Amino acid sequence: MGAAAREERAAAFDAWLGELFHQAQPPPGVALAALGGLGRRECAPYSDLDLMILHTGVADVGSVAERIWYPVWDAGLTLDHSVRTHDEALAVGREDTKAALGLLDIRHVAGEEQLTNRLRDVVREQWRALARQHLPVLRELTTQRWRTQGELAFLLDGDLKEARGGLRDVRVLRGVAFAQVADAWRPQVRAGYTRLLDVRDGLHVVAGRRRDRLFVQDLDDVAALLGLPGPEALRRRIADDARTIAYAVDDALRAAERWVAAQRHGRHRAGPAVRTPVAPDVVAQDGEVVLARAAVGPVVDPTLSVRVAAAAARHGLRISPGTLEWLARHCPPLPRPWPEPARTAFAQLLGAGPMLVSTWEACDRYGLVTAWLPEWARIRSAPQHNPVHRFTLDRHLIEAVAAAARYARDVARPDLLFLGALLHDIGKGLHGDHSVVGVDVATGIVEAIGLPPEDVAAIGRLVRWHLLLPEVATRRDLGDPQTVRHVADIVGDVETLELLHALSKADAVATGPAAWSAWKERLVADLVVRVRAALVTGTVAPPPANPARWSSLVTGPLPAIEITPDRVTVAARDRIGLLASVAGCLTLHRLDVVSADTATSTVDGDAVTVVSCRVQPRDVAGPDRQRLVVDLTRALAGELDVNAALAARVRSTRPRGGTEREAPPPRVVWAVDRATDATILELRAADDAGLLYRVAHALELAGAHIRAARISTLGSDVVDAFYLVGDWSSAPERAAVERAVLAAALPVLD
Repeated sequence: MGAAAREERAAAFDAWLGELFHQAQPPPGVALAALGGLGRRECAPYSDLDLMILHTGVADVGSVAERIWYPVWDAGLTLDHSVRTHDEALAVGREDTKAALGLLDIRHVAGEEQLTNRLRDVVREQWRALARQHLPVLRELTTQRWRTQGELAFLLDGDLKEARGGLRDVRVLRGVAFAQVADAWRPQVRAGYTRLLDVRDGLHVVAGRRRDRLFVQDLDDVAALLGLPGPEALRRRIADDARTIAYAVDDALRAAERWVAAQRHGRHRAGPAVRTPVAPDVVAQDGEVVLARAAVGPVVDPTLSVRVAAAAARHGLRISPGTLEWLARHCPPLPRPWPEPARTAFAQLLGAGPMLVSTWEACDRYGLVTAWLPEWARIRSAPQHNPVHRFTLDRHLIEAVAAAARYARDVARPDLLFLGALLHDIGKGLHGDHSVVGVDVATGIVEAIGLPPEDVAAIGRLVRWHLLLPEVATRRDLGDPQTVRHVADIVGDVETLELLHALSKADAVATGPAAWSAWKERLVADLVVRVRAALVTGTVAPPPANPARWSSLVTGPLPAIEITPDRVTVAARDRIGLLASVAGCLTLHRLDVVSADTATSTVDGDAVTVVSCRVQPRDVAGPDRQRLVVDLTRALAGELDVNAALAARVRSTRPRGGTEREAPPPRVVWAVDRATDATILELRAADDAGLLYRVAHALELAGAHIRAARISTLGSDVVDAFYLVGDWSSAPERAAVERAVLAAALPVLD
């Protein structure tokens, strides 16, 4: 086993083939060359041979070839053979991408060495010269193979050579590297490749023949040959190495695609790349996320890596490899508890939907995830013993978070849903019921992140009871009142019920097709309806903002404006559209509204409303305060066309080259606050630039006066509660307002 054994086998083949070549008595102008595994000196115990006789136009070269090929066949070896002149080999390399890739590995075995070496040098020069032609074909061949073979890291019976992340993918990396387009041959890739070669060697020994597909029944024997403690350790090592290779190939093919596009359009002669700010310290450049120049300094913000990941996922962009490497080397570990910017960014990352998966994988390959969550190292690439599962444990959790984005409209706290999905199986691999032992692990993680005690407790309940609904629905009589009462007692409130229902669906989607069915979905939905009816329902309004904090604002000249680095507070005479004007103006000044509170009080007989928004600047320098005050004053006076200005700003700042997040449609939920008799319109939608302005403006146009509001950005989603003045019991009036709000909540497209 090991590289030394492969080298010894290659040397033995070289000696034997050299003797066969000598016995064939070739005339001058003939050489024997090796390709494939022998060309790379990576011979497995039962390798096939790929040989080429290279000649200068010798007439009887065919008889020489026969005197070499027949002994190889007689030895029971599989042989791929060819006889070529220098020009014939180059012609094949020009027309056939797969053959050209194989020629890159050519190595001299016997005969006139200058023939082989000359062909090797010219073949590599030709590959570089024709890279614009070959690389797109190589990408297509690779993706076709992946579609056929699947992903090695997540297959029970994977092909070590052909599956995604397998040995053939390293040939792809070599091809991109020889084209001098990208160098993804990093130390971790080399190490993973070497270990996969060791596994294949072990499989050959166990099978007693050439075989690349590793079956479950082979695991024990192969693991023993490699000195591993058991099949689980072997599967885990294969998964981790395959994921490392797969990520490197993705990176290399993407770089090749950009290079080819630039060559075709002449962009290699263009000026400096356009850099578009997408978040503090983060810019988009050439379809990737990179660091802003101001972020690279002697003192690095420990929240930077999380914020970069969140920006990339939210905007559908990849993080550049150079940025990942820099963050891995220079970003300090997060303090415990995390600073608020890290918590906000982490929520945004988890709420990014499908883009979360590739972003998380990239960060994990470079060691950033374990810098955020040291506990992640224990579960990385851990195999799932249940064959229903498609993925390793860590990937399952990330797929569950991505799937949970589909159900974000069904819960009031999508941020807790995403964290619950991330941690629901964190107890697997520990002794005991993972739903029970995982509670302490999960709550310890979210405490370190810095969640308040009530949210920590909520995560503990989600982890403990994430299997409750599907297990009860499929194993108990739903017509029995005791069953419903039992579940209701455990759940406790409607918010937790909604979270558990959404988590059940996301968990099933991430597990695989066998984990969910229309029958099971109906049973769980029926149980949820019955439990909801049994619980005490009703929406409790958030505590109103304390007017004492703003006494100096509401009693002085109006409008009054107070600006701090993370908050903008405005006091003005109450009117319809006040919140919309403030929100729109803040967006114009590149301030993301993270949350907002409004409160109305009476001062000297006049209704005065305070709008207080917690904001996050998109630029490092932040807004020009003087201009912000001027624009807020104009907006409150109706002298600034916020709608037109905001539409222009959104069009000019949307980064190009990204992929829009596939988000479920927005949803409106009506409720009555029993404590205040207020009618509440709750919007659950995808976050988008200017969303708060558009929705508040739509309510204004629909004739709805917002007495109070609670605006919450939770990851990539918002849950906005608007407390409306007046009687909204009329179904037609509700329907009209709901239509206006849902239309306003749709993302603005170019």
